[in-house]
Amino acid sequence: MQLSRRSFIRTSLAGVAWITCGALPSVWAQTAKPAVIPWTTFERTVIPVPVSDASPKIAPNEIHKFAQYGYGQWQEGQGLPMEKRYDLMPRGYSGAKAKKAARLVRFFAISDIHLTDKESPAQVIFWGLQKAISSAYSPVMMCTPHVLDAAVRTVNALHKQDSIDFGISLGDACNSTQYNELRWYLDILDGKAITPSSGAHAGADTIDYQKPFQAVGLDTSIPWYQALGNHDQFWMGTAPVDDHLRQVYVGEQILDLGNIFTQGVASRGIYMGTLDGNTPNGEIIGMGPVSDFPSPPRVAADPDRRSLLRKQWMGEFFNTSSKPVGHGFSQENLDQDFGCYSFAPKSDLPLKIIVLDNTQKAEDPNAQGFTWHGTVDQKRWEWLVSELDKGQAEGQLMVIACHIPIGVEKPGANMSWWSKAYVSEEALFAKLHEYPNLILWMAGHRHFNTVTAFASPDPKRPELGFWQVETSSLRDFPQQFRMFEIIRNSDDTVSILTTNVDPLVEEGSLAARSRSYAVAAHQIIVNSTISSNPGIMTPTGSYNAELVVLLTPAMQAKIKGLGAPVRS
Repeated sequence: MQLSRRSFIRTSLAGVAWITCGALPSVWAQTAKPAVIPWTTFERTVIPVPVSDASPKIAPNEIHKFAQYGYGQWQEGQGLPMEKRYDLMPRGYSGAKAKKAARLVRFFAISDIHLTDKESPAQVIFWGLQKAISSAYSPVMMCTPHVLDAAVRTVNALHKQDSIDFGISLGDACNSTQYNELRWYLDILDGKAITPSSGAHAGADTIDYQKPFQAVGLDTSIPWYQALGNHDQFWMGTAPVDDHLRQVYVGEQILDLGNIFTQGVASRGIYMGTLDGNTPNGEIIGMGPVSDFPSPPRVAADPDRRSLLRKQWMGEFFNTSSKPVGHGFSQENLDQDFGCYSFAPKSDLPLKIIVLDNTQKAEDPNAQGFTWHGTVDQKRWEWLVSELDKGQAEGQLMVIACHIPIGVEKPGANMSWWSKAYVSEEALFAKLHEYPNLILWMAGHRHFNTVTAFASPDPKRPELGFWQVETSSLRDFPQQFRMFEIIRNSDDTVSILTTNVDPLVEEGSLAARSRSYAVAAHQIIVNSTISSNPGIMTPTGSYNAELVVLLTPAMQAKIKGLGAPVRS
């Protein structure tokens, strides 16, 4: 089969008009029924419409004011070309003589879905509003299952257009390690009926975002794999679940918490709040100083809100109908409470995906009450080195897929995302640069679409460099996933094509509403700190690139003749 290098992004949506309308300012309407053909940010983009300088600053939960003051509006913009990146190549390389020879593999990556039980009593909404933390409160909380379903529909459409070899989810499928959040995630991918509410299931018959719906399910011919994130195993992704939190999850009383930033999760004094599913805009209830309440605010208890231990969380991936069984995790992973594994996506291709759990553990002495840093202990370090050694010795191209990126600073603070549990980040870099067959490190976590070049420390051996590609969140703007292609070129290189994809949303759908909410939250919460967030590419949040990697002669010979030919 002859393939165009842009085969996965051909599209036509003639006859579609994009407008802002009514109380739902960013929903798009159709002047003609669109063709069922997906598009990516290579063709068109979603661009927030700037809020007027005359509009007042409002809180992110003042949803009823969004349309009035112009928050949450978006419009269609031009596509983003793929920027050609030669950062890892020898000086003077221009790629002028190289041609695309064959596609080796095509896959999607999705990350930071944060499926949220918005009615849970164990949230931290108060501090989300006080500290402008979108992960603690954003109006998108109401529609996270619907956004994932829209993304799955888009993946299926792309697959129908041009087959996808596999998919990988890079962690934070759940928002706060709850059983019901994980089941929504797995059941959406399996194409089951979804009840996106909890407790008393308030509004399930009358409120649109609370009503049960039928998920489409990922095309069963696409195998998908899972990495572990900090939100998948820790309370709100920030702290181990202690006995008190464990009881709050399944109980009636809304969480009583003080200043977590200075006093930790043992502090008390403020009810954190939850959302009322009986209200169209998800009104916050049960929030404020304890002294303001004559009695503790309560919700209907739900045992399905129980928090999961790491091995319990991994175990749920064996209770799915999609493939493969366990989605990368094995019985050995459960027995050893160990979240790392590797797999070869194609039997006829020397390519190895190394799925690394680089999240902190509760026993990490450097956690200091917060567990959102990247790290490896001795066991994971030795496993990683062994996998890299074997991949290099066996002549395999290697990709590391994990949740937390490396070599990046935490926005607004002079600190790294890396916590030294067993090795420093510098020691990690030094080891990774020993493997010329390592071409890519994939991560999520920061909700950015950043691409970073890790050039070889030895100018005489440029093949020791590798790329890092971060994938943004389906929860926060720009609510995207990524498509990847690895292309064999006619010279001694491969190209990694990475393209952001906006989930296709239908007129009036909850996924379309969530896009509007994500834009509004971005305008209200993120823009005030955007200068300290270099990973946010304005105005679209997107970044497409062709990343060129030099191969050794041995690896070049190993893949010669492999892949589906690409038309020039």
